[in-house]
Amino acid sequence: MIRNLLKSVVIVLAIGTLFSCENNMKVVQKINAEDTLAELTATDIHYIRTDSGRRQLILNSPLLLKYGGKKPYTEFPKGFSIAFYDTTGNIISTIKANFGIRWEKKGLLISRDNVVVKNLKTQEQLNTENLIWNENKHIIYSPSFVKITSPGRVIFGDSMVSNENFTKRTIYGIR
Repeated sequence: MIRNLLKSVVIVLAIGTLFSCENNMKVVQKINAEDTLAELTATDIHYIRTDSGRRQLILNSPLLLKYGGKKPYTEFPKGFSIAFYDTTGNIISTIKANFGIRWEKKGLLISRDNVVVKNLKTQEQLNTENLIWNENKHIIYSPSFVKITSPGRVIFGDSMVSNENFTKRTIYGIR
């Protein structure tokens, strides 16, 4: 009798297990969507962009994740640093952040967490928590608190818009 009862319990559990599984195709498609998994992962990258043999910038990052799909982007989840060069090969400015994401089609680089931009020619430094560089419009802006340090003065503001060379800028909510 116990043997028959045990056999019945095993059969009921097996049938219940088989019929309780469900393949929701929308969930499966979402998990396997081409833009949810990185198509390229690179560690300790050192990327040099040149034009006609002249160095334009050097990008360093401990981790790069590149995603494809309809809205391709590159993510720097462990931070990045970029050095920009003039036509004579000298570094003119740098940017560092603890996180970055570049939307390829939009031409936007969004930097977050301890963002530091330095202009070596003017000896100015921008500190903020959020910075957006619009490569197509050639502007940078921060919707967050900014601190701009120049030789002999420090300016605080609630937000800022500037050309990408950081030579013409508007600071909002100066303190």
